[in-house]
Amino acid sequence: MERSLKITEDGSHTMFVKSLDEPYHSSHGALQESMHVFIKQGLLTVKQSSVRILELGFGTGLNALLTLAESIRLKLDIYYHAVEKYPLTDSEFKLLNYEKHIRPSPKGILNKMHSCPWGSPEKISDRFTLFKEDADFRQMNPPPGIKLIYFDAFSPDKQPELWTSDVFDAIGRVSDSGAILVTYSSKGIVRRTLTSCGFDVDKVVGPPGKREMIRAIKR
Repeated sequence: MERSLKITEDGSHTMFVKSLDEPYHSSHGALQESMHVFIKQGLLTVKQSSVRILELGFGTGLNALLTLAESIRLKLDIYYHAVEKYPLTDSEFKLLNYEKHIRPSPKGILNKMHSCPWGSPEKISDRFTLFKEDADFRQMNPPPGIKLIYFDAFSPDKQPELWTSDVFDAIGRVSDSGAILVTYSSKGIVRRTLTSCGFDVDKVVGPPGKREMIRAIKR
């Protein structure tokens, strides 16, 4: 997958995929988008001190890094299972400028996340354990007991095969009742598919540059 580094409007980096003609994050601000969609509408609404998270699309590691920072700030114990089929290379992730934008963010922590082994749990900090699964969403094997899902695939227009009932059913099977799923998309087809797979779906205020996004609760 051919990628190039881009800078977004809030000064944070993203990657652009030429073959899809799509960036990993919003051009209005990678950091702003991830903070709003996955932290404010996701993590901060889970009222528990121990959270098992499933991320579909580890990508640049921005969502994981923001979650780790919140685990430090709020004293949360996080088990983070991330699924990614096309991981960034060393030369790509070492260019990312997220650590200087995110506090608290221990020096070198993003490098540690990207460099740690795939397929086994890695203690990234005292409160944050990361498991990276190298898999297509359609063949993933996440653990049970998921409380929060970050659904961060490329858009339904670009990769519709990743926004299907098969994928959402697989998520539902490992999610506890009351688990929260958040995604930047607000498309009707996504809302209807989630509903058919056992989620109660709401549209909530989106990040900068986007009017709405989806926040869904597992029944």
